[in-house]
Amino acid sequence: MYLIKIFIQILIIGLFLYSKLLPYKDKLNPKYRSIFDFFNSIFSPIFNSLKTMIKPFQVGVGLAVDMTQIVLLIIFLMLLNFL
Repeated sequence: MYLIKIFIQILIIGLFLYSKLLPYKDKLNPKYRSIFDFFNSIFSPIFNSLKTMIKPFQVGVGLAVDMTQIVLLIIFLMLLNFL
């Protein structure tokens, strides 16, 4: 049970770093690129499936926020709370 909580915490940190580094993935050093690719292999299928169910949230004229990362973060936090 304790190892599952640690794994979820690592996923939360990875989600944060993934969201920050995604625009700059082509500029990453090979060492960090492999770590990014690891988290990308985890998060990309999840995001692709969530995008079919969750539509972007309209926050202005012609401006919408992709909610998939926020929903995944909420799921991770709820898992931590209930485990």
